[in-house]
Amino acid sequence: MGQKRRDKILDRHMITVVKLNALGEVKITYEGEVIEQVADGVVIQAYWTLAARDLGYTRFEPGDRFIEYYYTRRWYNIFDIARADGTRKGWYCNVAEPATIYDDHIEQVDLLLDVWVDATGKPLILDEDEFASDTTLSEAQREGAQEGLHDLLAMIAAQREPFSRTTLS
Repeated sequence: MGQKRRDKILDRHMITVVKLNALGEVKITYEGEVIEQVADGVVIQAYWTLAARDLGYTRFEPGDRFIEYYYTRRWYNIFDIARADGTRKGWYCNVAEPATIYDDHIEQVDLLLDVWVDATGKPLILDEDEFASDTTLSEAQREGAQEGLHDLLAMIAAQREPFSRTTLS
């Protein structure tokens, strides 16, 4: 595939996101646009293009905008989600291995745990039963997932970036 990114990304360009399961198998791929370089990762913008999906606590709809934060040294990624009209729905946080970022794609291994944060900042931990019963995660992945969940919950409670944003950029 592409070369691993070594330098700052200075221009906007399209990039493919590759979400993998704990065994390294591709679960989903989609396209986004690189919009910002951060110290230990990248921020992309993507749009929900699939059919509407009701998750119970929120609903993803065609045209929803996802500002996605991927980090190379953190055990999670964060999606800041807004309706097509710009109204924030909330943040969807995937507990995952640190991302590997290349020029043309991002790879990240999903570790099953997720956190939904509604627009008021209230977190909801998801998929704890699935995480507890899964037999494919290594001990290192389990430890990393617990670290990622702890760090995310601390960020949310302290309203640290990107959870401090009151309006979308």
